[in-house]
Amino acid sequence: MACWGSCLTPTYATQTSALCRNPEKKKLVHQSPVCYLRDMEPPIAQHVQTVTEITATIRAMLETELPFVSVIGEISNIRQPYSGHLYFTLKDTGAQLKAVLFKPQQRYLSVLPEDGMEVICRGRLSVYEPRGEYQLIVDFLDLKGSGALQILLEQLKKKLATEGLFDQAHKKKIPFLPERIAVVTSPQGAAVRDFLRIGLARYAGIPVTVYPVRVQGEGAAEEIIRAIRFINEHDRAEVIVLCRGGGSVEDLWAFNDEKLARAIHASQIPVVSAIGHETDFTIADFVADLRVATPTAAAEAVIPNKRMLSERIAEISSRLSSSLKRKISNGSSRVQASKRLLGDPSLALDHYRLATDHAITAMHHAITLRFHKISTGLSRLHHKVLSRNPDFLLRLRKQKFLELNRRLTLAMDKNLNRKEAALAQKAALLDSLSPLAILSRGYAIVRSTASGQIIRAAEQTTINERLRIKLHQGEIDCRVVDLENS
Repeated sequence: MACWGSCLTPTYATQTSALCRNPEKKKLVHQSPVCYLRDMEPPIAQHVQTVTEITATIRAMLETELPFVSVIGEISNIRQPYSGHLYFTLKDTGAQLKAVLFKPQQRYLSVLPEDGMEVICRGRLSVYEPRGEYQLIVDFLDLKGSGALQILLEQLKKKLATEGLFDQAHKKKIPFLPERIAVVTSPQGAAVRDFLRIGLARYAGIPVTVYPVRVQGEGAAEEIIRAIRFINEHDRAEVIVLCRGGGSVEDLWAFNDEKLARAIHASQIPVVSAIGHETDFTIADFVADLRVATPTAAAEAVIPNKRMLSERIAEISSRLSSSLKRKISNGSSRVQASKRLLGDPSLALDHYRLATDHAITAMHHAITLRFHKISTGLSRLHHKVLSRNPDFLLRLRKQKFLELNRRLTLAMDKNLNRKEAALAQKAALLDSLSPLAILSRGYAIVRSTASGQIIRAAEQTTINERLRIKLHQGEIDCRVVDLENS
């Protein structure tokens, strides 16, 4: 934006007088009725001019005598037709002046003019001959005073908000315990001393690197941008703190720079804004991942309190140890109680397994002995039959043999039945001691449907919890409606 000095505009009477006294502009003087009047010429001019000629004369006078002027006033009745040119009126309490800002000149504007703005317009006076109106052709337009900065700030804020630079979705999380902190600030300011003093008191072991930059004036925003980019590319910092003390809007203007806002948004490292006082707000505050009111508050937000962390860790460790000891003790008590209630079923199973083996061995021995005796008797009878050949004795011996065979079969069946009964009795006794036999007497096994854990006490369940009950035959799915602890 160009900066121009003030321009003192002479009155019209002085202009015409000077023009009349200038011999180099004699021809123009002779065409000016005002000069004739000033020099007390006759009231009737010798040369009669047309409206076009007199208007052209006035235009030439304005453009020659006032080649460039600066005018301050309030904009009103602004309009922009299809041509793209801006037409408006500059006014103050005493007068108004029509002005035009052609489309090519609008590319130099830092802010679009609106009705009600107080501006300084720099340009040339001219006459629009078809209407006979004089107007100001504006080449440069600047806002006036701190209100101009505020308008620029609001327009930039609106632009960046529309692009989404302020959205919470883009905010990066500030690390709870950063391993390294980078502070971008002026090394001579009180802000950095406050930050380092609070940081040292809260957690002295965290390294803090100070990147010295200018925090106000021309070139300050560029230095801050370079520092942020350098930290992202070369530093191992986990958080960046933009830090400076309070000041006027002009003092803090470097932090309202659009390029700086985009650099903060593009930073891969979280950025904390600690600029000015609690009532000061800049564009950097809105783009940063975290905004705090003061540099002291930034140190408190970024650096945790080591003493409080140690106390918290000790408290959690103590509670965790007590909880684990209590759980182990309760688990051991439940295991011991279950052992006393159930006993060791493997011992009973081993005893009955041994008794069954002995019974089977005895049964086989008895059967073998019996067969041996029968075989011996049959052999003896066979020898007798062979020694007594008559048919009668043969039939008699045959009947006796059949009778003995029948008796033997009955005896074997009886002996087998007796042994089977004994075996069944022992098997029934063994079965009565098994867990399934206990279920057949009306007992049940209760498990939690969710965890599958066996329920042994009422306090292991909760109201409306679903349970699975295994019976001797089948299972039942049920829900707890009441608890009663014995």
